Amino acid sequence: MGAGAAQRVVGAVGAFLDGPVPVRIRAWDGSKAGAGPGPGVPTVVLRSRRALRRLLWEPGEMGLAHAYVSGDLDVDGDLAAGLSTMWALVRSGTIAARRPHARELPGLGVTAARLGLLGPKPAPPPEAIRIRGRRHSRRRDRDVIAHHYDAGNDFYALLLDDSMAYSSGYWTSPDHTLAQAQHDKLELICHKLDLGPGRRLLDIGCGWGSLAVHAAREHGVQVRAVTISREQRDRVNARIRAEGLAGQVQVDLLDYRDVAARITAADGPFDAVSAIEMGEHVGDEHYPTFAATLHGALRPGGRALVQQMSRGADAPGGGAFIETYVTPDMVMRPVGDTLTFLQRAGLEVRDVHVMREHYVPTIRAWLATLEERFDEAVALVGERGARMWRLYLAGGALAFEENRMGVDQILLVRPTDRGTSRMPATRDDWTVATRRDAETS
Repeated sequence: MGAGAAQRVVGAVGAFLDGPVPVRIRAWDGSKAGAGPGPGVPTVVLRSRRALRRLLWEPGEMGLAHAYVSGDLDVDGDLAAGLSTMWALVRSGTIAARRPHARELPGLGVTAARLGLLGPKPAPPPEAIRIRGRRHSRRRDRDVIAHHYDAGNDFYALLLDDSMAYSSGYWTSPDHTLAQAQHDKLELICHKLDLGPGRRLLDIGCGWGSLAVHAAREHGVQVRAVTISREQRDRVNARIRAEGLAGQVQVDLLDYRDVAARITAADGPFDAVSAIEMGEHVGDEHYPTFAATLHGALRPGGRALVQQMSRGADAPGGGAFIETYVTPDMVMRPVGDTLTFLQRAGLEVRDVHVMREHYVPTIRAWLATLEERFDEAVALVGERGARMWRLYLAGGALAFEENRMGVDQILLVRPTDRGTSRMPATRDDWTVATRRDAETS
């Protein structure tokens, strides 16, 4: 009796590894091979020959991603745990690729033929983004945002909490819910910006209005908000009407590059400016313009808060998977480089609050909701779309947990002409209540 597909795959893969295959493989014909079953040993399920053909044409992250999103490949059990195990094996050197010996090549060719791997390169799943135009041109930026954020308000309402905050929460207790963590994050931002009645906030890249609505409802702030997503603009306007905030919040469909001419010149300056996980979409070439927009919108002594994701110097951008399936053109540079951009625009950096660990439970809460309501997600974005989101969230949580990505809240001030910041001397005073008491005493 001949060897099954799994045995042939393990034999072929072993030619490229220093050591045994560290995962268990189950192939489309029911055969199994590789590492023995046990705790911490992921089982990779090859549902068709096309999975191997994808990996043959694109070894590494993108071949695996295309195979998983298309449904040609699966991981038994907890996907995040399987990804974590695989990443640990790569880091430890347990999985170390080598060139096959010349004497092995004829046998590998025979195996590839028997497995049906010889053939044209499979097309990527249609969920892979096909964006044209000059990087970070206005039209391309709109297309990128439309691909990701205009996927449908109903899907994001399923995934997120009621605040519709699509950014890292702030977990002051592991026992808190996602809704509480997002509420605490919004409160933290409002306190750092010293928001209160009579203050004016400009929210650039407002998402579905979580901060704009919270600041107006809970702190009596007048808010101008901008987004380039029509879906988001329409959703925020519906929230404004539903909560009776039409006199306090105005949202515009506007590119950040038009804020200075269209909003600041007419209605500025503002007491505070926020950009919550929007700066990643700007890119290095245009970040000076973005930073100048923040500075120009503020009154002297006004504060800005930028919450932004980061990566190390050796891994800029968003990564191959994110740039192919989620949001291309993202730039997640080291946080120090971002601070330099902001300082050059004339803003003074007052605090950098590292929140990397807070993103792990945030994303895992989104992933748990996706798993619990997977059938509903499929109905909204299709089977491949739901699988893409599952892989995106599982991998994203690991990236933050393992310090391959970060996220920071950067508090800035526009100094007065005399260089004063009008900031309190200690962090303990960064609360609205304390500032109000000091002003009235």
